[in-house]
Amino acid sequence: MSDKEVVILGSSAQQPTRKRNHGAYLIRWNEEGLLFDPGEGTQRQFIFANVAPTCVTKIFVSHFHGDHCLGLGSMLMRLNLDKVTHPIHCYYPGNHKKNFDYLRYGCVYHQTINIIEHPVEKEGVQDDDAKFKIEAYFLDHGISSIGWRIVEKDKIKFDKTLLKKFNVFGPNVRKLEKEKKLKIEGKLIKLEDVSWIQKGEAVAVILDSKYTDVMVKIAKDAKILICESTFSDEHKDLARKYLHMTAKDAATVAKKANVDKLILTHFSARYRDLDIFEKEAKQIFENTILAEDFKRIQF
Repeated sequence: MSDKEVVILGSSAQQPTRKRNHGAYLIRWNEEGLLFDPGEGTQRQFIFANVAPTCVTKIFVSHFHGDHCLGLGSMLMRLNLDKVTHPIHCYYPGNHKKNFDYLRYGCVYHQTINIIEHPVEKEGVQDDDAKFKIEAYFLDHGISSIGWRIVEKDKIKFDKTLLKKFNVFGPNVRKLEKEKKLKIEGKLIKLEDVSWIQKGEAVAVILDSKYTDVMVKIAKDAKILICESTFSDEHKDLARKYLHMTAKDAATVAKKANVDKLILTHFSARYRDLDIFEKEAKQIFENTILAEDFKRIQF
């Protein structure tokens, strides 16, 4: 199995349906679990998806409409019940801290986990650790709503043929990576002599907003773009009224941003057959797929 995977835990908009739960999106990547917008019932969706909630290390809330956050409290309670030892980082719009607190402290339990809050006050880089750079940009949805760009760090990749040529073996490989140069048998070997840089990939998550040009910046050259498409083109007047996107809007972002794959989601409950979304999006951006509850997409 790929070590880079998107798990759709829910794909509906404000009202869940018999087949679509409130939205929630898990990205398993570099031994971490990034959970976006855990709607109501997310904890149970993990069970049906056959994924252990304990894999979650970071939780992102784009905004505090109920279908994007009502599962936050129960997810934190579940991770606490499972006694995870790693910290849980939570990212959310800073001007809605009171709403985050309502969900975090909405019931009585003895907290054992380490919850680290990252309230977003300004756009740009929010975190930059050994694995990821996390960027946040404000969208247009009537209340503070954030689009996320996650970029993995560049990685050094060794060429086995060149390692053999320069007699770099065993512990010397890691030593060379750390010190950047190393003398072997009287000859100076530089890191760049035996390695190359693999550029880190990017993933973008855009949920609940009318179309805005900042989305292209968020999704630029992303491997995966998870994007809301609440309405079909037939109801584009409703999309504009309620500050949402259509499938064509999402596809336009994907095309302008040169993403690799577009995942459409957050479908209004008025639609039973979603084929129209895929058809409309593919007129603009061919590599489009529909989110379905429990679908897994490797990248």
